[in-house]
Order: sequence, then structure tokens, then C-alpha cells
Amino acid sequence: MEKLLKESRQPMNKEFFQKIARGFNYSSARAGKPIVRWTEVQCWFQNRQEDCPSKVASSTDASKDVPPCPKSSPSNEAKESSQMPKGERVPDLSELEFEARSSKDGAWYDVDMFLCHRFLPSGEAEVRVRFVGFGAEEDEWVNVKNAVRERSVPLEHSECHKVQVGDLVCCFQERRDQAIYYDAHVIDIQRRMHDIRGCRCLFLIRYDHDNTEERVRLRRLCCRPPY
Repeated sequence: MEKLLKESRQPMNKEFFQKIARGFNYSSARAGKPIVRWTEVQCWFQNRQEDCPSKVASSTDASKDVPPCPKSSPSNEAKESSQMPKGERVPDLSELEFEARSSKDGAWYDVDMFLCHRFLPSGEAEVRVRFVGFGAEEDEWVNVKNAVRERSVPLEHSECHKVQVGDLVCCFQERRDQAIYYDAHVIDIQRRMHDIRGCRCLFLIRYDHDNTEERVRLRRLCCRPPY
């Protein structure tokens, strides 16, 4: 991807990122590894462009047509497949966007659509979801109460003041073999002067799933919607 960043003359739009993501996913070297989403590829390019501001202007201009790399979801359409308990009804969720936590890796992914729902003997509700950028083979049953929520919200550079110590955030964790979103808590903030690149503050976060800590920039954080 470093070579593409330096030499590509293609506009860096959604189709460009999707093409690269497909190339990764079809590679035999990634057999058994998590699927790469086009938004993750977009994030990588945008982060590298911040580090290399001399990149060809036409490419960066074209990428403005693509929404920011943190999470985005298409419409969510629920389809019933089982009876609701007496006295309960399905709320109108058509205007909301959701994310769901996968039982496979504990990470949060944008929900493309709700396929059906069911009730367990315990009375708890589960929904079968399809994740954005994934096929039917990756559909999962997830617990409505614990693993489905309104989509996390990316922050603009000017909104870093909204992040406070103790806040729950959804953080883009980058590792050698994967880059996905996990819940984390902010445990320290180093406020810094902004420059032409935007917010330069550093946020020390602790991931909820493994208690590891990391200092990250604002671009890797999504905040939880206000209730």
C-alpha cells in the first residue's frame, strides 16, 4: 500500500478502497484471518496522508468525497421472524444506525441490516445481523441487550474537548494481523496545541477486553451517542 500511496494516479474514492480490500481478502496469505473492510483501508491511507502532506493534491481532493474513515452504516431494516411476547412491540428503528459486537472477536462492527429475531427460553431477545462489508457467511446471532447499540460517533478535530477522562469510547485498535474497533476507557489526556494537521492531543486509553493501554490520536476514537 505504500507503493500505491506514492505512485497511484487513481482517485482515492470508495471504489478505490474497496478494490484494495478485495485484493487483501482474496489473498491466500490471509486465509483464516479477519476480513479487511474498505473503511479500514481508507483509514490507513488518510492516516498516512497526514504523515506525508506532500502527497499529490488531486488524490487527497478526491478522497474528500468519501465519508470519514470511522464507522458508518447503511440503513437498518428489521424483519420479524418470531412472535413478540404479549404486551411488547417492535420499536421503529428505521431512522437509527447500529453497531453490534461479534462473538468471534469481541469487536464492534457496523450493522448493515437486521435479518430476523428470536427469544430464548430465558426471555432474552437475540437478532441475526449482517455486518457492513461482510457476506451472509459472517451473519451472527447477537444478544440485543448486551451486543447491539446505536452507532458510535466519530469526532471532528475541533471536538476533542468533548472527550474526558473516564469516558467510554470505541477505539480503532491496530495490530499486525488486524485493525478493528473495541470498547475502551480514557484514563489520561495530554492536551496539545492544534496545528495544520488538526488535533494533536494524545489520549491514553485502556481496552476493556484485555486491559492493555495505548496512547492514540483523536482520529482513532469514536464517542458514544448521548442518551
